[in-house]
Amino acid sequence: MTQTDGKDHQQLQRSMKSRHLFMISLGGVIGTGLFLGSGYTISQAGPGGAILAYLVGGLIMYLVMLCLGELAVAMPEAGSFQTYATKFIGPATGFTVGWMYWLNWAVTVGVEFTAAGMLMKRWFPDVPIWVWCSIFAAILFLLNALSARSFAEAEFWFAGIKVITILLFILIGGSAMFGLISMGEKPAPMFSHFTGDGGLFPNGLTAVLLMMITVNFSFQGTELIGIAAGESETPEKTIPKAIHNTVWRTLFFFILSMFVLVGLIPWRQAGVIESPFVAVFESIGIPYAADLMNFVILTAVLSVGNSGLYASARMLWSLSRNGMASPFLGKLTRKGVPLPALLVTLGVACLSLLSSVVAEDTVYLWLLSISGMAGMVIWLSIAGSQLMFRKRFLEGGGKPEDLKFRTPLYPVVPILAFILCFLTLISLAFVPDQRMALYAGIPFIAGCYLIYYLKNRGKKPVSDVKPEPVQAVNQKS
Repeated sequence: MTQTDGKDHQQLQRSMKSRHLFMISLGGVIGTGLFLGSGYTISQAGPGGAILAYLVGGLIMYLVMLCLGELAVAMPEAGSFQTYATKFIGPATGFTVGWMYWLNWAVTVGVEFTAAGMLMKRWFPDVPIWVWCSIFAAILFLLNALSARSFAEAEFWFAGIKVITILLFILIGGSAMFGLISMGEKPAPMFSHFTGDGGLFPNGLTAVLLMMITVNFSFQGTELIGIAAGESETPEKTIPKAIHNTVWRTLFFFILSMFVLVGLIPWRQAGVIESPFVAVFESIGIPYAADLMNFVILTAVLSVGNSGLYASARMLWSLSRNGMASPFLGKLTRKGVPLPALLVTLGVACLSLLSSVVAEDTVYLWLLSISGMAGMVIWLSIAGSQLMFRKRFLEGGGKPEDLKFRTPLYPVVPILAFILCFLTLISLAFVPDQRMALYAGIPFIAGCYLIYYLKNRGKKPVSDVKPEPVQAVNQKS
């Protein structure tokens, strides 16, 4: 290890505060899935079905975050769930989880660049999309390359814009729903859209179950808390606070937003509207509603791209540190930024943009499918890792009260989280539009396991190394 000025420049720097962790996680969840995709969920599941789907999705998210909290406080590492899966499930699983998560976010970053370029066409129709992709890629690269603190500050403000917009929407939309604000010549709908035209569940509970796939994907991003834990100040204090704040406020934003949306827009119309948020603002008479929401969605897209670039670079760095990727990718700058991993990730993100042009019906679709499936696989690994971690901790003589953050109702919570995530994966087979995730994802997982075993025959498994006592790890933090 290189030592300079008494500091270990092979380690990431702990410069993130609690407010950064909270906004990073919240910003990773609130994106185009809510602003644009919520109309599709309403149209398929109905008013009551959409709200129920988000409630169940929020429950799954909460269970997984409780599992991640115990792990991240005990072992705050940038590799997070990849490292935990390696130690407590098996190194081959850790290898697979790490590469799936990296590819997931690397592809997502490329998609977000394209989306940002398309949004800019509204104001600059004559400028090619690739120009905006290049500009936004350069901006996000600089934010991530300067330091973890610069990334965190940018994400704090990106997420702040989205949160303010949703709060305004809930207040203004809710007032219009109950007649406190005029909607022109239309009477206040009150609860008429809940009770009429098929009621709460016009397409039955089966439609709700099928929508769980889309809803769970929209909640993915909360696990970024685990990635950022390796660079947070006093993780035993900031991580539990960030997890509880993120879960409850995410549910608050999502559930109340859906309640207002279904109260103002008939469920049959929701699926044909480009953005239900724009439709609501325009119906109330908010000036420049479409331009306002275009700007908000742009910040949402850049926020996800910013978080994705951060998370994937840290995951690639962790894979290198665990001997699962080239040692070159484990190098850090003087400010603790994994620059080689960041550059490689950005390069792959840009290549995914190229594949969307030259192989739109094959390679790009496979990458997107693997990306979508990866989120549920990661959540599965988090629940499984916590289950095995606590088991090994207790077998080693540890006591639950020694843990600074404990997953409650062990082992019920991790087992329930594992089962619900597994059922979500299984349900992919019953949705024609989502089956490609299984067709592409299963061979990718099998390939990762095969590559790992071929490369590591005869070597001592990483998981054979006994993890440090939790108390010692926490003291180092």
